[in-house]
Amino acid sequence: MSDLPTAKELMAKLPGSETRAEKPAKADGEAAPNFFQKLKNKASPEISDVDTSSEIIADLQSRRSSLGAGSTYGQIAHAALATGASSAEAELRTAKLRAEAANKNWLPTIGPSISLTSLGETIASLLVEQVVFDNGKRKAERAFAAADVEVAAVSLSEDMNERVFTAVSLYVTALRGQAKAQEGEKALGRMRSLQKIVDGRVRGGVSNKGDLRTVDGKVLDLKNAVQNANESANIAISELRSLTKNDFPGKPVGDLNIGRPASVDPLAVIRASAEGKRSVAQAKAERAAKLPSIKATANTTGDGVTGGLRAGSDQGFGFGTGAELKAIKSTQDAAERQVVEARQKSERAINRIEHRIASLKRQEKDAAGLAAEGQKTFQLFESQFKAGQRSIIEVVGAYEKSINRRMEHLDAKYDVMIAQLELARDLGLLANGDDI
Repeated sequence: MSDLPTAKELMAKLPGSETRAEKPAKADGEAAPNFFQKLKNKASPEISDVDTSSEIIADLQSRRSSLGAGSTYGQIAHAALATGASSAEAELRTAKLRAEAANKNWLPTIGPSISLTSLGETIASLLVEQVVFDNGKRKAERAFAAADVEVAAVSLSEDMNERVFTAVSLYVTALRGQAKAQEGEKALGRMRSLQKIVDGRVRGGVSNKGDLRTVDGKVLDLKNAVQNANESANIAISELRSLTKNDFPGKPVGDLNIGRPASVDPLAVIRASAEGKRSVAQAKAERAAKLPSIKATANTTGDGVTGGLRAGSDQGFGFGTGAELKAIKSTQDAAERQVVEARQKSERAINRIEHRIASLKRQEKDAAGLAAEGQKTFQLFESQFKAGQRSIIEVVGAYEKSINRRMEHLDAKYDVMIAQLELARDLGLLANGDDI
């Protein structure tokens, strides 16, 4: 084997090498792309005649978070991204490596070849093959690898937005619990004062023990509500600490005020588009594999070097080949329909969330008004009780209703924030694209 020529010498033996430049020719009608400048720094210096941009990658990277970089919500999002360990990151790196490998698939291949003669002797040789014409198979393989990177990038964006959503929603849950606990503590103090009044009336024989038991039950209900709210807040803060490896102050920091920007597609639509491109590229590669191709070969043994052309298809023809080609041809139409279907489904989901946000904002406003009316009703009943026009149980009932309405107002307020986070998550607007 030491007498065998080098690969460079073998390349010179390929048919048509006299008119070829020092580097081998690409397959007929193909161009190997300089792949995703925004996703990888390395690019093939030999390739400069193709479009190297990716609209999907550029779109994902240009997205800005709706949380605000300097706000507490923005800090939580940054911490969640910094401590993330998504499997989608590994998938994206793998897809980028596959794309880099596919980017070189137009180059010739070289490998050993061992054959057995009729005399029982083995002959070792080196075989070099260069595609001259392959009906666009390798171009489709490169397009498939590029689309595979786009799909992986969308998956990573989805995972990171979901992670930020989890972190910020935990913080909102903690704020809800703390707000309800504080409101419950105030209500509990007022209810205990009413309890003392009822207890005094029972001791004086004015009220019966049934009234006292009723008030005692309401006090216990408030104590349980306060305890549950505190536990909910503590659990959310503990989970947030585990998720972000940071401590955040559980203090109200204002509303989110997240809306839908114009001309921003949901991540589900972008995923469907990338998967459609990948399916179409795969179908084109499968179709080209069933059609004849031409390869230039150079084979060297100890006796010398022989060159030639070889024609044929990677897959043979069968009785079902025609139907297979028709099925492959319909893949593009199916991919386009999937994108349309995904867009319609996403639009319905986004509209549903937007209407829910509007409804929750209305409920929040109504609950605030009802809570104020409930407080006025309680104060009226209390003054009427002092004038002897109302019973103490009526006063307690009015106060309990006032408390419930204030709690409903708090629930509606934080439900709006959770719904806004869901909207931003589906739109991919919870994390800066450059930070993912």
